[in-house]
Amino acid sequence: MDFGVVLQADPPSSAVVSLMRRAERNGFRYGWTFDSTVLWQEPFVLYSRILEHTDRLIVGPMVTNPSTRAPEVTASTFATLNEMYGNRTVCGIGRGDSAMRVAGRPPNTLARLGEAIGAIRELAEGREADVGGHRIRIPWIRNGKLPVWMAAYGPKALAMTGQLADGFILQLADPFLTEWMVKAVRQAATDAGRDPGDVTICVAAPAYVGDDLDHAREQCRWFGGMVGNHVADLVARYGEHSGMVPDELTDYIKARQGYDYSHHGRADNPDTAFVPDAVVDRFCLLGPAAAHLDKLRRLKELGVDQFALYAMHDAKESTIDAYGAEIIPAFAD
Repeated sequence: MDFGVVLQADPPSSAVVSLMRRAERNGFRYGWTFDSTVLWQEPFVLYSRILEHTDRLIVGPMVTNPSTRAPEVTASTFATLNEMYGNRTVCGIGRGDSAMRVAGRPPNTLARLGEAIGAIRELAEGREADVGGHRIRIPWIRNGKLPVWMAAYGPKALAMTGQLADGFILQLADPFLTEWMVKAVRQAATDAGRDPGDVTICVAAPAYVGDDLDHAREQCRWFGGMVGNHVADLVARYGEHSGMVPDELTDYIKARQGYDYSHHGRADNPDTAFVPDAVVDRFCLLGPAAAHLDKLRRLKELGVDQFALYAMHDAKESTIDAYGAEIIPAFAD
């Protein structure tokens, strides 16, 4: 199993670079950041610095979207980083939550997202693609490589992931929901004539290593609110108890009262009080290292290829170090 770390691009940028370097020293292979232009610093500028100051780390957004960055811009940016540092990038992409809503726009349609996945990959690898009805190619790219991983929760998005994407990003670590969604992605890949084993499975969730479970929950409760934004969209589309989405995913948002993106992804988010302890425990990895190992082994059995650790709490360094000392070595091949 691979491991990644996910950070917000908060200033100072030097702190983000330092944490990514620390992650690489501890055996993490992937370095991810949020991509929300209004809320945080520009991640692609940071990627250049991170790549310069690491040796092997693969970097990318969790996740970008096809509107705040046009597909040809996204492809060219990744290709430039790859030319400079040697194909050490991955494109995580989704419909867009905070990046779109903070700018006063709704998330992208799945149709637009599907078109972008193909176009970004083709262009970044030097091939011709259709962008807005025009066939274009970036002529200077040589030997480009860009896997595109799609973030998804709902049935239509899961199907598209299996049909089109190189990887699946699931932003929660509940084993029951992981099993349900991985099966949906793999079935869609099979139905599309693809080898389901070619779709990399990445589970992303906060992890907090420590013995004070109550404190860890409070530091990670924000995650249930962030996931709740996507779940609310699913409930609006499919309704409650529709059978299209598991009740285990949707039931907890009944007390949700709205959401202020100025606190997005932060431990002090006041809009996440509705998230019960049981959901925090299901969605995140909390407690001593042994508890993390138990849950990660279960996720690996379900086909998870990478666990990406959200480090948005008051124990970033100690949790990264604990993973390097006690957890990542246990999954070394």
